[in-house]
Amino acid sequence: MKITVLTLFPEMLRGFFESSIMARAVKKGLVEYELVNIRDYALDKHHKCDDLVFGGGAGMLMLPGPLGACLDAVGARERRTVFVTPSGRLFNQAYARDLSQEGSLVVICGHYEGIDQRIIDEYVDDEISIGDYVLSSGEVAALVLVDAVFRLLPGAISGESLEEESFSGSGESGLLEYPQFTRPADYGTSKVPEVLTSGHHAKIAGWRLRERLKKTLAYRPELLASVGLPEEVQRLLAEIVTEGGSHEPYAEDPGRADQG
Repeated sequence: MKITVLTLFPEMLRGFFESSIMARAVKKGLVEYELVNIRDYALDKHHKCDDLVFGGGAGMLMLPGPLGACLDAVGARERRTVFVTPSGRLFNQAYARDLSQEGSLVVICGHYEGIDQRIIDEYVDDEISIGDYVLSSGEVAALVLVDAVFRLLPGAISGESLEEESFSGSGESGLLEYPQFTRPADYGTSKVPEVLTSGHHAKIAGWRLRERLKKTLAYRPELLASVGLPEEVQRLLAEIVTEGGSHEPYAEDPGRADQG
């Protein structure tokens, strides 16, 4: 996949593409990236890329001229082009999976009050919001989108790791991920649940499913109605509700409930 990001601040993005899992994906040839500075396409000596909004109001808007020229230069009309904006369609794992099927993506990073609507009408295929909040930098939102998409490319991350992640599919796979532990088995006053050190794979699988249900019930109960749980899993969920409902460490902190 080729990912082209159009930005006023390419230095904000470069480290992401040159570090960690993304860097390995680039080295393996799974991802090709290009960071394009929109200011390079401004014709005036100050490389001006914003102006006042017609009709008045606070803030500035990105000019259509430099951005349109930049989009033409990267062949955006022939590629799936995404604009990250708070007013777009809400991004989720299914959307990330859809974008990961593309051979190439163009991602536009907005700034100020956003970009001229004529650019959106002429070039943009998807207006995407990463959540119900507003950021000062389109680059941050673009990195969230790119990270969610590239890791779904075959070979970027092991298939086994992807299968058990939160939001990874329907049924049990659509639940939040279960709690996980590593060495040492005793840490402070806490111990790893004995079932996880038992070596009994069926019991471990059962514990993990129960914990996924408890955590989803506590954090994201709306998911339980949308993932299509099998009857036996629904019966287990009913037991959990009868017993008290939720995974205690998560239920104690309602302020975390919208973090997903």
